[in-house]
Amino acid sequence: MSENRYGTAVARYFEAWNADSAEGIAKAVAAAWAEDGTYTDPLAEAAGHDAIAAVIGAARAQFPGFAFRLLGAVDGHHDIARFGWELVSVADGTAPVAGSDVITLTEDGRIRAVAGFLDRVPPTA
Repeated sequence: MSENRYGTAVARYFEAWNADSAEGIAKAVAAAWAEDGTYTDPLAEAAGHDAIAAVIGAARAQFPGFAFRLLGAVDGHHDIARFGWELVSVADGTAPVAGSDVITLTEDGRIRAVAGFLDRVPPTA
C-alpha cells in the first residue's frame, strides 16, 4: 500500500467536509466513500452516502465560515489511516474544534469506515 493512497483518501475526505453546497457535499461524499461506507463520531452515526452527506451538511450549518484542515501528517498501514484535523475560522484563524480520525479503506481507495474522535470542543458544545 502506498503512502499516497492514504493521502489521496484523506484529501477526498476534506473535500467533502469543506464543500459549500448540498450538491457539492453529495458529489464529494460519493467520490470519497464506498456506497455502504460509514461515519461515526461522538455526536453522529451515519451509514451510506445520503446519511453521511446529511451529517456533514449539519456540521457545516453549525459552523458557517469555518473550514476543516489537516493537522499534522497522515499515518497509515494496510487499509487503515489516521490523522488529526482542526475546524478553523476563515475570518480569524481560530480553531475551536479539533479531532482525530481513523479511516478504513476499500481496495479501490475509498473510505469504508470513519471512526472520529473530538479532542477539543468549545465550552458551549
